[in-house]
Amino acid sequence: MKLRASCVLKYNFEQATPALFMLKAVPGAAQHIIEQEFTITPAVPVQTHIDCYGNEGQRVLLSAGPCEVKNVIVADTSDVIDVAAGAPPTPMLELPADTLIYMLPSRYCHPQLMLEEARQVTQDYSPGYDQAAAICDHIHQQFIYEYGSSNITTTALDTWNAKKGVCRDFAHLGITLSRALDLPARMVVGFLYELDPMDLHAWYEVFIDGRWYTFDATQSTPKGGRIVLGYGRDATDVAFATFFGAFDLVDMRISVECCDDASL
Repeated sequence: MKLRASCVLKYNFEQATPALFMLKAVPGAAQHIIEQEFTITPAVPVQTHIDCYGNEGQRVLLSAGPCEVKNVIVADTSDVIDVAAGAPPTPMLELPADTLIYMLPSRYCHPQLMLEEARQVTQDYSPGYDQAAAICDHIHQQFIYEYGSSNITTTALDTWNAKKGVCRDFAHLGITLSRALDLPARMVVGFLYELDPMDLHAWYEVFIDGRWYTFDATQSTPKGGRIVLGYGRDATDVAFATFFGAFDLVDMRISVECCDDASL
């Protein structure tokens, strides 16, 4: 599936403000980036860097006044999500070194506090993929998706107790319950085709039987058409915009279109 995704952000700044963005797509097995254009108006120098999770960041000093940040991506993406019922967990001593950080507690995900909950949800399922799928299904079926039900301090345990949240909360909960069972799990942010209402989206991946598998507790069935912008331990690592000063968000427009002849 060829997708054209765009993110347009309009801000106003009282003074020149340093900022970090993470809006460029990450090349991967499930997506081939055909074209990509990142622009800031009025134009300013952009410094790029690769963080410790493999994401490309953009560091800028934005001018005072109005500003538009835009990224447009054309990519070939997988139409489906791979599933692997019965796949076993990767033994601890065989886990790749770069997955180990995704087994540890992080700002919003505290697996050591949710071991009993994880066992409760997965008690009737085999270790590995079946446990991870049971966690995802449980969140989808038992939790309410509700805008405004959480904030930047909401942890996975808070979401478990409230029984509601938004995509980042569902991802944090899935990550935490997976890590509690010694399954490496990481947060993913990006675009999802036919998301309703359209917005930047968050989901998660779990490392099972030697590879990463995608899980999205906001969706009733496995769904492809995803463009990944970044990976991290939790939302702390995958903010699409971070400002070091006061700002006003004037407008935000996200679109994802399927177009075989898409171009920038």
